[in-house]
Amino acid sequence: MQTRNELIIIGAGPAGLTAAWTLARNAKSSLVLEADSLVGGISRTVNYHGYRFDIGGHRFFTKIDRVEQIWHDILEGEFLLRPRLSRIYYNGKFFDYPLKMGNALQNLGLVESFLIMLSYARAQAFPARNENNFEEWVSNRFGYRLYRTFFKTYTEKVWGLECKSISSDWAAQRIKNLSLTQALKNAIFGNNTRNKDEIVTSLIEQFHYPKLGPGMMWEVCAEKLVSMGTEIAYNQQVEQIQILNDHSFELLVRSDKELQTYYAKNVISTMPLREMILAIRPDPPSAVKAAATKLSYRDYLTVVLILDKKEVFPDNWIYIHSPEVRMGRIQNYKNWSPEMVPDENHTSLGLEYFLWEDDPEWSWPDEKLIELGKTECERLGLIQKEWVIDGTVVRMKKAYPIYDENYKKALTTLQAWLKSIPNLETIGRNGLHRYNNQDHSMLTGVYAAENYLESKKHNVWQVNTEKEYHETGERTIPEPVDDLDQTIEKMFAPYDPVALGTAIGFVSGFGLFLMTAILLLKGGPVIGPTLRLLSNYFIGYSVSWSGAVIIFLQGSLAGFVLGSMIAWLRNATILWYAHWLKRKQEAEQERDLLDKV
Repeated sequence: MQTRNELIIIGAGPAGLTAAWTLARNAKSSLVLEADSLVGGISRTVNYHGYRFDIGGHRFFTKIDRVEQIWHDILEGEFLLRPRLSRIYYNGKFFDYPLKMGNALQNLGLVESFLIMLSYARAQAFPARNENNFEEWVSNRFGYRLYRTFFKTYTEKVWGLECKSISSDWAAQRIKNLSLTQALKNAIFGNNTRNKDEIVTSLIEQFHYPKLGPGMMWEVCAEKLVSMGTEIAYNQQVEQIQILNDHSFELLVRSDKELQTYYAKNVISTMPLREMILAIRPDPPSAVKAAATKLSYRDYLTVVLILDKKEVFPDNWIYIHSPEVRMGRIQNYKNWSPEMVPDENHTSLGLEYFLWEDDPEWSWPDEKLIELGKTECERLGLIQKEWVIDGTVVRMKKAYPIYDENYKKALTTLQAWLKSIPNLETIGRNGLHRYNNQDHSMLTGVYAAENYLESKKHNVWQVNTEKEYHETGERTIPEPVDDLDQTIEKMFAPYDPVALGTAIGFVSGFGLFLMTAILLLKGGPVIGPTLRLLSNYFIGYSVSWSGAVIIFLQGSLAGFVLGSMIAWLRNATILWYAHWLKRKQEAEQERDLLDKV
């Protein structure tokens, strides 16, 4: 069978359906080819005997107004506003996340908190100059000890790689707006920011959520698209993309073990970039094919346990940092929306495992995986095995594009070659090999559709690249940064006055407190005659327990002021130096121009 189309969209996930939606709202129909039997991609919601669950949790929060409008145009009044409660399980303890000061201090202890602040101060004074990997990037901003506690084990579980083998680009993209100052401010005062643009996504305390899960969004979207004239074909696996002489395309598609051919003048693809490149005919150049094979993906499966228990724990989700279990995260779907379970006396949990397809666990039978999940949950003290009355397993291949040491060079090669193919646009998380959230994936769909409709020149590769571009005008529409500014920022990252002041303050105050406490515990006829001299500098200080508290508070304040001043003076010096360099460069450019004239 052969069909001819003006435009084909490969993939019915958030990016593909958003492209189709934008086209349909402008009276342009399209054909959407979906390899699976469901829409939504990784944002689907699976239904098992009335129990609905996500492929990972999907909060509906965005700073992109156009995306938020699309959400509400599709679902209208079907959103719930849900409170966010999440924790981190590490070293046998539960840490509130976002961190709360009292809870963190209680779980870490004063000594470990002191060492974390000392580690942060060291990172600020002696940062790693080359932020080539995840470990260096995070350690520079939070200190190695905090990185080791709250970042390392979970990140290595998710990606299956050592943090030294993960590109710093991933950290810059996913943790870009979070700093120690933001974390401390949130821990002490909570998140009181009213301006959506200033909110750090990781720290939000409530979010919108479709009452039947994120898949509801895309199921309704698909229904509305069909009513507007868009055709969606399911179980259509694209195996080959033939580029014809007139720059149109012939797609060879497998459906129910049969092959059929589709012709299209234009193609928008959300296929995994590696698979799309290798499916193109005539064959791409050998360097391009070699670059494509260097892209890799992390696979994912969720073990769903259904419990004969009305309440298990209050969280929406829990991050499992502890290395003694394979599980990486637990979702409590009932706490995302009460309508995710058909019986209010039952609870469904999603235990998330991040794997490679060739890991033995990937091919385990469902029964064995369910038993593993029950054992690990009981080991963590979250459930008792006898509560479990049913379970299932869902696997998702190529869930996460990998940011390893090879990806950046490979991606540059592929981007350059794809520019030579008119009428082909690649979008979405896997289509761009970028770990975008749902909203950024949707924005690439909007841009691709507008490029087709209005011959606009949106560069979808620049969506969600704030590390390399400034946002101007509409959010996430980037413009290149001046090369000199980039170089100076990379060489001399500014110090955070609040964070450095807090670190030096806590280290100073706790150090003085510790010296006083040691002398008091040691005892003797005359306690600390030398240390008493500090009473000349700290009001009300004496070598006593009340004096220890006084010197802790005053020492912390003095250290905070000192650390803040050091950061401010250092930043001011770098700012002046950058300004001087720029003026010097401009003067040299003017002199060269005059010489040419």
